[in-house]
Formats: sequence, structure tokens, C-alpha cells
Amino acid sequence: MSAQAIQVIVFFGITALIAFATYLKCAGHARSSDSNKEYFLASGGLSWMFVAGSITLTNLSTDQLIGMNGNQMALLAWWEFAAVIGLIILAKVFLPVYYKNNCTTTTELLEKRYGDKNIRAVIAALFLLGNVFIFLPAVLYSGSLFMKSLFGTELSIMFLAVCFALVGACYAVFGGLRAVAVSDTYSGILLLGMGMLIVYLAVAAIDFDFSGIPTERLTMIGGDDSPLPWHVLLTGMIFIQAFYWGTNQTITQRAMAAPNLKEAQKGVFSAAAIRLLIVPPMIVVPGIVSYKLYGDIGDAAYGTIAADVLPVWLSGVFAAAIAAAVLTTFNSILNSSAALYCCDIHEAYVNKDANVGKLNAIITIVFVGIALALVPVYAAQESIINTVQELYGLLSMPILSTFIVGLVFKDVDARAAIIAVVFGTLLYAFFVFVWAPFHYIHMMCITLFACVGVALATNRLVFGNKVSFARQQTA
Repeated sequence: MSAQAIQVIVFFGITALIAFATYLKCAGHARSSDSNKEYFLASGGLSWMFVAGSITLTNLSTDQLIGMNGNQMALLAWWEFAAVIGLIILAKVFLPVYYKNNCTTTTELLEKRYGDKNIRAVIAALFLLGNVFIFLPAVLYSGSLFMKSLFGTELSIMFLAVCFALVGACYAVFGGLRAVAVSDTYSGILLLGMGMLIVYLAVAAIDFDFSGIPTERLTMIGGDDSPLPWHVLLTGMIFIQAFYWGTNQTITQRAMAAPNLKEAQKGVFSAAAIRLLIVPPMIVVPGIVSYKLYGDIGDAAYGTIAADVLPVWLSGVFAAAIAAAVLTTFNSILNSSAALYCCDIHEAYVNKDANVGKLNAIITIVFVGIALALVPVYAAQESIINTVQELYGLLSMPILSTFIVGLVFKDVDARAAIIAVVFGTLLYAFFVFVWAPFHYIHMMCITLFACVGVALATNRLVFGNKVSFARQQTA
């Protein structure tokens, strides 16, 4: 039997095993009469272990493993260290508010704080734009690229992307959040174990000797010309993390699906521990080692070194773990996107009594089609992780400003917040595409404060409202 045949057999065997274990875990749960809660919050039935596992693997996918290792420098570990702070903010600041207000989506909180359904729909639409046009195609492309590198297959990236999209859509449509979270957790155990094995084998491949690697590849203090200058850690980085972990439906949806706040917080803190102790070496060490072995090969670094250091049968296991990571991240984003559309837009403006199961299937198919059409665009980018982070700044800071204004102040007109969002999106677009005086993370910080200022000024000068500080909302 050929080596490639062994890889493929092991790959499909483990992939099927994860799917079967997920089915067994989910089959015994009765469906809730509340379709939204069942499809999008697993009827509040996720224990802390599944909250932690789903959060971890929803974020940790090929766009992280390939994109960050593709930079081939230690500096990118700061994204993971900063994420720990973001998870703490989620647990201590945002989750108590979401549970107190019994929210299905993060944007539902905005409707309750501003007393206006339009702002909920506007922010949901922005989240959807980011999910469908940025994250979904990025995940499909990076996962397909890894599989192509690992197996050395002649299959096109587009063909592999279609395969991932179809299987991920089935999870999202037929299983809902419960199936997504359970498969996340089972896959996460496998991925974290295999990821750390890759770290060890990669370092062993160079005899634990990092000599000869340029200092700028090993330092944790980034210069002005690096992807992550040290000073950005003091400005926009914390707000990026607060947005991503605290308000992003794809992430927070898992924590909002626990039986109670305490169980949700336990899961989030467990996810933070994984981020601090396990994930950082996984997303930088193989890339650094690959620089010594192969030179500057960019996003192909992770797949290339994994293929070289793993024995044949283990490469099949690792491929299954990576495929699971791609699928779970993809179907997680699909499920949260469907939640945003169904709950925040369709039920509010089209049909409040819609068949959630049927609507979920239709909208998922539409989102998958758009994502597949954009895969070639991401294939043309020099660094996928930098592209994703930079593009998402168009939406992230304007969105975060609505949460900050809504939670910190009262008597703010929703129209003022919406005007600020439009202003912030245009301002950041100007910074990125026309005039870039600073690093894009600094410009994200400037954009956030500008949005908050515009919202408060517009509220006072245009709508004649005087604001005051809101009472503490956390439990």
C-alpha cells in the first residue's frame, strides 16, 4: 500500500469517527420548542467543557495556524497572549450583560440598550459582511492550501474548498450549534495534541538549535517595520481583542449557550488558559523552524514542515485534525451568520414567524456560495492573516463603538450611533486605502475613539440629547 493511500485511509477514518461521536452525543437531546434557542444556542445546554472547546477551535483554524506560522516569526504570539485579556473581558464584562438581558445574539443587546431595532439590524448586517466576505473565504482558502501542501495532491484549491464548504454546511444546517460545539470539542482535543507534537518534531528536526535564524524572526519586540510593532500593543490591540471575544457573535454565541452565567464563565476561563499555555508555540514555532529549513516560504510554511516531520500514518491523523478545525470554524461562522440574519433581520423586517430550520438552510447555501466565489481573491494575497486583520478593521472598531456607547452612556439616540458607524467605516477606509500615517492597529484605535466622539457629539448637537453615565450593567 502506498504512503499516500495510508494517509487518506487514516484521514477519512478519523474524520468519520469524529462525526459519529458527535452524532452519538447529540442524538439523545430533545429538541427545544424555541427554534432560535435550539438552532443557535443549543437550548442553553452546553457545559463549560464544550463552551471552552468550541471557543478554542472556532478561533484556532487554518487561517491562524497557516497565517501566523506563515509570517515565520515569534512576534505573532502576541495575538494569542492578548487574546487572554479579551477572553477575560468577555467573562467579566460582556457575559453578565448578555445573560441578564437573555440575549440570543450579541446585537440583541444593542436593541435593548438603545430601544431601537434598527441599530440591531445595522450592526448585524456589518457582522454578516465580515463573516461572509472575509472570514468564510479565508478559512476555506487556508484549509485547502494546507491540505494541498500536506498531501501533495494535484487537486485544485477550489475543489478542496468546495468539499470543505459542503460538509461544513451540513453540520450547520442539520445539527445546529449543539453539533457544532460538540464536534469542535472532540476535534480540539485532537488538534491541540497533534499541534504540540508538530512543535516538538519541528524543533527536533533542527536539533533544538535556533542559531542562524535572524534576530528579527526570534524577537518578541517588534520594530516599526515588523508586522506587529511593540507600540501597537499599547493602543489598538486591546480593543481588537475586546471586539473579537466580547461582541463577535461567532465567539460569544458559544458562551451564551451555557445553562447559566457561572458555567459560561468557567468555560471562557478554561479557553483563556488554553490560549495562554498551549496555542502560542503552535502558531509560531513551526514557522520559525521552517524559515531555517526552507527559507522565506510564507503561508506554505506550516503544511510543508508538517509533511516533512510527521510519519505517514500520523500525517493522516493530523490532516483529520486540521480538516476538523476548518470544518468547525467554517460551520461555526455559518451558524452564527444564520443566527444574525434570522433573528436580527428576517424576523424583524420580513416574517417574525418564519420557519427557522428552512430559513437557516436557505441562507446558509447563499453564504456558502459567496464564500466560494471569493476563495481566488484570498489565494492572491501575500499574507492571509495580515489581510484578514487589516480588512476587518473596516467593521470592528465602528461596531465596538456602538457597544461602548450603549453600555457606558444612556439617553443616546440610536441614529447617532449609526451615523458614527458609517463615519468610522469611511474613516478607516481612508486610512487603509488613501493615507496611512500609522500602523493599521494604531488607526483602528483612532477610529474607535473617533466613532465614540462622533456618536456623542451627534447625539447632543443633532438630536438634542444630554447623556449621562449608565449604571453598572454587570451582574
